Amino acid sequence: MAVKLSVRNVYKIFGEKTGAALGMLEAGKSKEEILEATGATVGVRDASFDVGEGEIFVVMGLSGSGKSTLVRMLNGLIQPTSGSIMIDGVDVANCSKEQLRRIRREKIAMVFQHFALFPHWSVADNAAYGLKIKGVAANERREKALKALEQVGLTAWADSLPSELSGGMQQRVGLARGLATGPEVLLMDEPFGALDPLIRREMQDELIALQRSLKKTIIFITHDLNEALLLGDKIAIMKDGRFVQVGTAQEIVSNPADDYVAAFVADIDRGRVFTAEDVSGEAAPVKLGEASAEDAMRVMEDLNRNALYVVDDKDKVAGVVTYQDLAAATFDESKPDPVLEEVMLTDFPTAEADQQLADLYSAASAGLPIAVTDEKDRLVGVVEPEAVFAQLSGEDADATPTETNTTNEKESAHV
Repeated sequence: MAVKLSVRNVYKIFGEKTGAALGMLEAGKSKEEILEATGATVGVRDASFDVGEGEIFVVMGLSGSGKSTLVRMLNGLIQPTSGSIMIDGVDVANCSKEQLRRIRREKIAMVFQHFALFPHWSVADNAAYGLKIKGVAANERREKALKALEQVGLTAWADSLPSELSGGMQQRVGLARGLATGPEVLLMDEPFGALDPLIRREMQDELIALQRSLKKTIIFITHDLNEALLLGDKIAIMKDGRFVQVGTAQEIVSNPADDYVAAFVADIDRGRVFTAEDVSGEAAPVKLGEASAEDAMRVMEDLNRNALYVVDDKDKVAGVVTYQDLAAATFDESKPDPVLEEVMLTDFPTAEADQQLADLYSAASAGLPIAVTDEKDRLVGVVEPEAVFAQLSGEDADATPTETNTTNEKESAHV
């Protein structure tokens, strides 16, 4: 993935004694000590990160953590004290005013929490505001505004007034205004923070769906960790102006960097963070028409499993066989050399790789491993029930059953 935005060693200190404040930072002094000694406020401290093209990078932190200051430095609204902010090779932190204007016209748009729509302008005119500022002709403005409104599902309200729209719809107008200018980078500063919880979740889902088709590079600011975990390809957690941890949702929940992050993620619904892919193990299927019952049993013993999936010649799942059923069939003297078709179960649980664990709980409770399939119904992995329960409980997840449990089942099958 190509890097679209690269930030290196960015500091922002508000006040007159920035040199003294920087020196104290290097000496390890706290934000409070620096404020008391110099009167300067540390807004952002040594921020460094990369954002890939088409990636959603979420910056999460409480009020005063520095996240809004950071996002305003990315488009030059606030000048950094030091450091570099590279967008497609141009340093926004140190470029000329003309270069900065070009970056804002061609590369970046910003969506704020308070959408500030003009009450006497139509929805389309509000969506076209950024284009009007650029000097785009009226006909072209209208065309691009309507296209942006179509992307957010508001074409039918193009000629309505903002007062005729709900809060969520008004925020969509704000998003359309950002999209209408055709930005490559979208900066979103707590855009859903003023919305009711239900509408907020709808907007989050709509952003995810929109991103699948638009693939914009998005820097999203929030104080809500659940929102960060839902939206972010990568997440940065800020405290006192610095990054405490940067990683994927799974990395942050599984391995919090310190007690501060651990406190944040303690009550997170892990079932909404982790997916089938995160706990999936090797598929290791046997082929229909090729493997015998004894072959399948040997594979299970080698892998220490108590069930195994059977696939056809196109790697599509045909069924699942359990060690206990195979053992019983093998020792049935009335049916020597049983074939897998006679023993396998054709009613089995399946999941897609990106399916959340919260949706797999019922399937895991049935006791059979869950077949992870691709868009062509081919087997690509297997999720053991124990792995689902371990991940949901926050314990170390092992994708296979414990040796003791598997061994006991096999011993009982031979009795």
